[in-house]
Amino acid sequence: MRLDKFLKVSRIIKRRTLAKEACDRQQVTVNGRIAKAGTEVEPGDVIQVSFGQRLLKIRVVSIRETVPAGQAAELYELLEDYRVEE
Repeated sequence: MRLDKFLKVSRIIKRRTLAKEACDRQQVTVNGRIAKAGTEVEPGDVIQVSFGQRLLKIRVVSIRETVPAGQAAELYELLEDYRVEE
């Protein structure tokens, strides 16, 4: 599954266009490498997203095309979630 679609389906980012823009601004990495929106993600991949001063690091658990909102968090395992102090 494409990275931008996974971020939207898992509800880490609300809209796919916002996910694409975050990738374009180099705010998203997959397995330690800056990722484009079209990067394919698979179970086991580690995704890191920086939202301004917030840093979110997750591991992909499963890939599904659609998922109810209540089950979106089952698609990934939260590894880190913290604010960067400047």
